[in-house]
Amino acid sequence: MSAPSRLWDIFCAVVDNYGDIGVCWRLAVNLAQRGQRVRLWVDDAAALRWLAPQGHAGVEVCHWSRPLTSADLPVEPADVLVEAFGCTLDEAVQARWAQQQTAHPGVWLNLEYLSAEPYVERSHLLPSPVLAGPAADCVKTFFYPGFTAKTGGLLREPDLLLRQQAFDRAAWRAQWGVPANALAVSLFCYEPPALPDLLQQLQTWAEARPVHLLVTPGRALQAIMNVLPAATQQALREQGRAAHGRLVLHALPWLAQTAFDELLWASDCNWVRGEDSLVRALWAGQPFVWHIYPQHDGAHHAKLQAFLHWLDAPASLRKFHAVWNGVLPEALPQLAYNELAQWRTCVQQARERLLQQPDLAVQLLAFVEESLVSIRNQTKLPDRSEG
Repeated sequence: MSAPSRLWDIFCAVVDNYGDIGVCWRLAVNLAQRGQRVRLWVDDAAALRWLAPQGHAGVEVCHWSRPLTSADLPVEPADVLVEAFGCTLDEAVQARWAQQQTAHPGVWLNLEYLSAEPYVERSHLLPSPVLAGPAADCVKTFFYPGFTAKTGGLLREPDLLLRQQAFDRAAWRAQWGVPANALAVSLFCYEPPALPDLLQQLQTWAEARPVHLLVTPGRALQAIMNVLPAATQQALREQGRAAHGRLVLHALPWLAQTAFDELLWASDCNWVRGEDSLVRALWAGQPFVWHIYPQHDGAHHAKLQAFLHWLDAPASLRKFHAVWNGVLPEALPQLAYNELAQWRTCVQQARERLLQQPDLAVQLLAFVEESLVSIRNQTKLPDRSEG
């Protein structure tokens, strides 16, 4: 039975990459696919021009100007307020939320970052009373995405498996000029010091089998440009394709989220970064290397190790991750083809474990419904859902 239709306000502050807006857009679409109405408040929606050029029915993108005033807020109150990744809500938003609790009580969620660290299971669904400010006496609930049954799960669209089954991998590769017998490697990264080592390994592999490196735009492409000879840079910039020894480089355009998913499905190995593409790499079921978002205090090292522990990664995959992420300051390990097969088995086993768990949107909907029914029963207010 589908959940009643509710109105969600999701607030997203874009920091310095596309992870925040990427996750929030996927969540908004996922909820809309399940019959919900979503207002996505974003302080910088520029990335949506290529992430989601067609938009999506049921999702309204609202400009989050700082600070919002009461005059900027819609008349219709939301049933669910989502504060994504610890973004701080304007006082007017908090005041409106507090005021509506008498006539239209709702659920306020603090959607946190993804991690495999032990604190996630301990903190998931903990209440957080607001002690001061316009929303004093209101209560938020921490909602943690995660990889285990004691967390909020991962984003997974209801039609994901059907889309994957219908995907024509050979046609996709032909469209981008990747031969059927080639090893296709996607690259979505920050600026890893080991990038020259990776290019050298791929060139070595290309002596025995064609290798095509599919480079995403932005920081990954710029990082590649910084280590290429000037002539190769020029060819890649002007033609979108260049040879680097026997290795073939492709400079991809900006891809919509659905197209990015297909890139991961079509590739034989994926280098990904941040939160959103890590989850997409898991669903793709191909070998991958994760470039975790670097933090100045080194806290990302523990986060990386916790993920690799959950993944039950083989020793070669752990070592590769440690060097790629700068945990070990040494040359990138030499990787053999048979190790890629071992990595693929590891990823696919993890994927099967995840498919046995309810996804993030399903868990959010269940928690919201349980909470709203409880709140409105206590206050003797009618349920204003649409179905």
